[in-house]
Amino acid sequence: MLPEIIHIDQQFFLFLNGLHWPFLDLPMEIITGRKTWILLYLFIIYLLFKRYELKSAIIAVLVIVCAVGFTDFISSGLMKPYFERLRPCHDPKIGSLVHVVSGCGGKYGFVSSHAANSFALFGSIAILFRDKSSFVKWMLLWAILVSYSRIYVGVHYPGDVLFGVFLGLFVSFVFFGLLTKSIELKTK
Repeated sequence: MLPEIIHIDQQFFLFLNGLHWPFLDLPMEIITGRKTWILLYLFIIYLLFKRYELKSAIIAVLVIVCAVGFTDFISSGLMKPYFERLRPCHDPKIGSLVHVVSGCGGKYGFVSSHAANSFALFGSIAILFRDKSSFVKWMLLWAILVSYSRIYVGVHYPGDVLFGVFLGLFVSFVFFGLLTKSIELKTK
């Protein structure tokens, strides 16, 4: 069963990665960049301090940082070395068919840390701003775009991304679930 799932994942990757246009290469490279979103992160911190009392805002920022950091540790530090699934661009079976935008990155790709971290942040935002549906929807769109960019640039299979999404959401919900059981975050 697992070989069939892997084969489907490879074929779906080749289809999605094959849907590339030269004019989108640079925007996708920018979208997938880690430093691209620093202003967004600062804006989120600003919104947290605007919405919550000082102590609650500091706690929320710390929990987000811990959730994203823990997600990154699980994905990069534990799962990639454990599963040792080659990135598509390193896979000898399909590597020559992959449209790589700017380098292939590390050897292993399961799970996508970008997807996991983006969805850990999204999950945190969905909890903290649950009554601000338009902001939550924009953050969901952002997380999807960052995650899809990993397929577009040729470094992750759809399965890597999908499991990254699940990991990020799971960790953020666990962290904030534990937090809300012990502390009430107070809005202004």
